[in-house]
Amino acid sequence: MGMVSTDEPRYAAIGRAMARSGDWITPRLWGKPWFEKPALLYWMTATGFKLGLSVDLAPRLPVALLSVAFLAFFYWRLRQLFEESMALCATAMLATSAGWLAYSHIAVTDAPLTVFFSAAVLFSLPPRSEEREPNRGSDRSAAAVALGLAVLAKGLPPLVLFAPILALDYRQWRRWFLSWPIFAFSIVAVPWYALCTLRNGRRFPYVFFIEHQFDRFRTDALQHAQPWWFYAPVFLLLLFPWFPLLAIAFRHSKNDKRTRPFAAVVVFGLVFFSFSVNKLPGYVLPLLPATCVLMAAALARSRHPERWLIGPVALLGILPLAVSVVPDAVARGLSHTSIAWNLGVIGITVAAAIGIAMALWLRSRALTVAVLLAAGGFFLAEAEIFPALDKTASARALWSSSHPDCAPVLARGVLYSLYYYSDKELPDCAIVDKKAVQNNAGPTKH
Repeated sequence: MGMVSTDEPRYAAIGRAMARSGDWITPRLWGKPWFEKPALLYWMTATGFKLGLSVDLAPRLPVALLSVAFLAFFYWRLRQLFEESMALCATAMLATSAGWLAYSHIAVTDAPLTVFFSAAVLFSLPPRSEEREPNRGSDRSAAAVALGLAVLAKGLPPLVLFAPILALDYRQWRRWFLSWPIFAFSIVAVPWYALCTLRNGRRFPYVFFIEHQFDRFRTDALQHAQPWWFYAPVFLLLLFPWFPLLAIAFRHSKNDKRTRPFAAVVVFGLVFFSFSVNKLPGYVLPLLPATCVLMAAALARSRHPERWLIGPVALLGILPLAVSVVPDAVARGLSHTSIAWNLGVIGITVAAAIGIAMALWLRSRALTVAVLLAAGGFFLAEAEIFPALDKTASARALWSSSHPDCAPVLARGVLYSLYYYSDKELPDCAIVDKKAVQNNAGPTKH
């Protein structure tokens, strides 16, 4: 599919501009400095363009490769922290969750932030085989480097989200702040911010930190205001189809020192983002790896884990309904999309029967089957959804077919996509109330 949403084509355009200009310090969107996000994603995209990748692969392939690399790291590190079966379970659930798959396919900042923040959390915890505290110096330094990269991905939020880890390790605060970790963090995180400030003056720190970090939390100026309960359904959607396991995920975390840090990160993160005035689904993506650890640990302790897998398998029956809903919902908004609920009811009923049969007869192999069903279901759903999104939510087909020299009336995300493929801001084809059109209509037909 072509570039979608309001963010992806703009981020990709900034990375392409960096590759062309050789200026890897100041982000520029269509010729003008643009200070909404840090540089890490732009550097990844610019590297893709330098390697000669296409306009669609250059922004997305680096994110996809980073996602796959993290899954390998996630499994490797969890093997050191827990038993191998639990590491496999957590990795498989993360790899087949809707949120992880969705954000691994698009070139936005949420996946890089999630990767490096989660790596910082995993490095901050001692392996099972480690008995003496002095041996943890290298792990803390690695955590600090990962946290520095997370700050280069999205600014201050990863520092806030890391607070529970520091709080639980408060007895060793000197090893964090008066030793190599703080030096490693500073070497990674600080130089770009300092150079961008020197080159662009006070406007950069004001726009970046005040307008797009602090004001994003406390005011609705960015027009993403949502009610306090917004992340309740969003978090379940990101964890689809595994979210029924949340019912047991926190059961043992209070008394288990190995899962307690993951529980603290998840609970603190959800509370923190719920207090923010501006809310977007990707903000809570960094909480998914920790949540998968909690669900996998709880499943491993369950006397009948196969019974808990009936719910996730049953939910996979919604995927046929998602295929019919997602393209229009992305392009026009969910409120403008018709939903065939009967298709969802039939799908869940059939999938629930499969889940029950799996629990009764497969038992020890139930998790393997559930993961394979999830992977296969998502693969088939993507094969249907992505081409539809290319037609409804992206301007790639419009640009390829007609190469317009002006911008017709389009939804904002499709308009930015057209700018990206045309490699410039196009003038409007007509004088219209663009704000009203973008708020109430999808892309026009051509």
